[in-house]
Amino acid sequence: MSTGIYFDTSALAKWYINESGSDDVEKYIQERGPVDISDLTVIELRCLVARRRREKNITAGVEMEIFSTFQEDIRRRFLVCNPFPDGLAAATVNLIPLLGNIPVRTLDALHLVIARELSSEIVVTADRVMAAGAKALGLQVVLF
Repeated sequence: MSTGIYFDTSALAKWYINESGSDDVEKYIQERGPVDISDLTVIELRCLVARRRREKNITAGVEMEIFSTFQEDIRRRFLVCNPFPDGLAAATVNLIPLLGNIPVRTLDALHLVIARELSSEIVVTADRVMAAGAKALGLQVVLF
């Protein structure tokens, strides 16, 4: 069952990597959690922390610590990780015309379909284009 609040990776990463908006994201999750994420979020967050390590912004030890903490948050159900819904590709293809001229990227479109499939009422993001797409679909948006 959906929590009603879907976090995309751009916002959720702020919970694990100290950057602008991190304190606000932490407060939001603590006050309203648990929140929904998806298997897509797991993949993206894993790639994000690996990229930060490759760019020498974090060490290999910090990379593993961040991802382990993330996995523990899923196990403890602070984050509710949802599998890819059936028909995700077709639903994403069909979503694009609904967004008009909003230039959503592939992964953002996938997140939007997943949020809709979960019947989420709120999409939390740090991406302005993703926020515009969510609004165009009639979803409430929290932008960090």
